[in-house]
Amino acid sequence: MKQILFSRYGAPDVLTVCEAPTPTPAAGAIRIAVRAAGVNFADVLARIGLYPDAPKPPLVLGYEVTGIVDAVGTAVTRVVPGDRVIALTRFGGYATSVVVPEAFVFALPSVLSDAEGAALPVNYLTALIALYRMANLTAGETVLIHGAGGGVGIAAVQLARLRRATIIGTASAAKHAALHSFGVDHLIDYRTTDVSREVRRITANRGVDIVLDPLGGESFRTSYRLLAPLGRLVMYGVSSMSRGERRNWWHAARAVMQMPSFKPLSLINHNRGVFGLNLAHLWSERGQLASAMQFLLEEASVNRLLPVIAKTFPLERAADAHRYMQKRGNIGKIVLTV
Repeated sequence: MKQILFSRYGAPDVLTVCEAPTPTPAAGAIRIAVRAAGVNFADVLARIGLYPDAPKPPLVLGYEVTGIVDAVGTAVTRVVPGDRVIALTRFGGYATSVVVPEAFVFALPSVLSDAEGAALPVNYLTALIALYRMANLTAGETVLIHGAGGGVGIAAVQLARLRRATIIGTASAAKHAALHSFGVDHLIDYRTTDVSREVRRITANRGVDIVLDPLGGESFRTSYRLLAPLGRLVMYGVSSMSRGERRNWWHAARAVMQMPSFKPLSLINHNRGVFGLNLAHLWSERGQLASAMQFLLEEASVNRLLPVIAKTFPLERAADAHRYMQKRGNIGKIVLTV
């Protein structure tokens, strides 16, 4: 089989095509002939050496795939060879073949293409858990979505619309027209506009009920201050730690030092809640992840959710996909295809 491997941290060019033995599924595992694999910002952080959950190189990236089951281990009961599936992989997805525990494999709805399916698990699970589980978004509430044009951002927009929320999104001006068409009520160009001031204007100085923040650094502090009474902040990323194609320790440390410390008495007196979300640390919660995935797949089956694909790249061009992501110009998900 082919896989995209990197043996040292660095710029996208460290991602190279390698040959490896095709794996054999053990008991309770499924081998998938990969058709598409999702690209996530966590992959970029792992490649440059700023993702502590990633094993040390040599490493094959990739958290999610779609494809065809071509072999199963003993005790597998839910799928058979030939089934079209979607799977959570937690590394190893940038390959033509991957072995996954049965608990993380699901039937891929016929209405979704391979690329659309690969765009679903990480982004939509993150948005679903953040909005529906942690923040408990209800109809009529106002949610601020930072990075509304990215994969998680668009997933959050679609899920917030299902709950009939008012949506404020931050994104560069070039993405505004598309995001308006997706249902964002108010858009703020974070490059040219004071986000706090504009949110206060939109909400008549009340603030917002929920903020989804993948930025980190000073942004967490600003997001917290924008919460209305009973507001909830969900922090699910630290993209501000990365600048450029290589690791910059000073920039990463500065982003960490700018993060706030949330004090219990302040939370109590302001009637606010703060949540942290790292999907990679939920792999042991197989039941909860499976339930959430089933909900997402059912919604996608009836066209209430539809992943937006920014661009696809052949698997061999994974380096180009990473460059494209780091330019931050994508509207929707970046996907590798086989």
